[in-house]
Amino acid sequence: MMGFTRRRGAVRLGAYLGGLGVLAGTAVLGGGVAVAATPGGPTAIVSMGDSAISGEGAGDYQAGTDGPVDFCHRSVHAEINRAVIPGVVRAINLACSGAASANVRIGGASHYTEPSQVDQLRAVAAHNDVKMIVLQLGANDDPAFSSVVLACVQAWANPFATGCRGSVGPSWPGRVAAAEPKVAASIGDIRAVMRAEGYADADYAFVLQSYASPVTEHMNRLLHAVQGCPVRIDDANWGRTVAVPELAAGLRAVAERTGVRFLDLSRATENHEACNSDGLAHWQNPLVIDVSKIPAGLNLHVVQQSFHPNAAGHGQFGRCLAEFYADGAAQARCVAGADGNLHARVTAVTASG
Repeated sequence: MMGFTRRRGAVRLGAYLGGLGVLAGTAVLGGGVAVAATPGGPTAIVSMGDSAISGEGAGDYQAGTDGPVDFCHRSVHAEINRAVIPGVVRAINLACSGAASANVRIGGASHYTEPSQVDQLRAVAAHNDVKMIVLQLGANDDPAFSSVVLACVQAWANPFATGCRGSVGPSWPGRVAAAEPKVAASIGDIRAVMRAEGYADADYAFVLQSYASPVTEHMNRLLHAVQGCPVRIDDANWGRTVAVPELAAGLRAVAERTGVRFLDLSRATENHEACNSDGLAHWQNPLVIDVSKIPAGLNLHVVQQSFHPNAAGHGQFGRCLAEFYADGAAQARCVAGADGNLHARVTAVTASG
């Protein structure tokens, strides 16, 4: 019955798919994501959101997402591609570097010329049997996380400047709170599209996940800047122990209010951050300069991959996500186990949930 309902929804979307470009039974989405229009559809998992989940920093970007116009940076190593789930045959990455909640709304703002991710989801839902949607969103809204990182780097370069802990810290809780209803609205629109395509909420897992800290105070105090982390030690400490956990707490509250599952990545890269001096493999990039973008005058994209998860990090996130999906718990936290790999540790729902 469910498959019939979805196929009927696909017929209703004929005009919409025509606009996206249906050719020989294939709907071609923004950024080169191709979805075969197979009756009934293959099982699939879908990622949505921003650079932290698109694969930014992991390299090997899908054709058409590394410029010269579209810089969504969808990597073949992205978390969604590394989550091995029995019975799931397709991973579809709709996430885009730099996306904010406005880019994940019905009829929302385009980004890098691509239509809203929710509008792209319509075609995915119509032509696949979606088993899970994982969303990572909010950092590019009021928190403006990338701008905060830039402020931290600028503070390191200017010994007379106030550190970002002092300049951003007082406003951080308010920024997180302001982003919460925007993320909730995106979740509501995703639910609405899935319902319109014949899915009941219980037909698929819906996971909202938080962010991992890119840097740590556990760096070589003399060499961390030349190693690629030009950030003051106390600012790095604030980011890891205050800013990232507070953002996670805000997103957890959103998950509880909207009834979706929550995966906490705030400690996922603990001891594996960029420039960590503990000797373990790094799962986050330090400052990365893409010299190939310099001759083209693409100044904004020269350092785009900096302070994002690398391929190894995405592999670990995907491992944890697969465990979380299989467990079926409402909430979990990704933490390293005795084997050195990330595992999903179940956590309790807070009283507000």
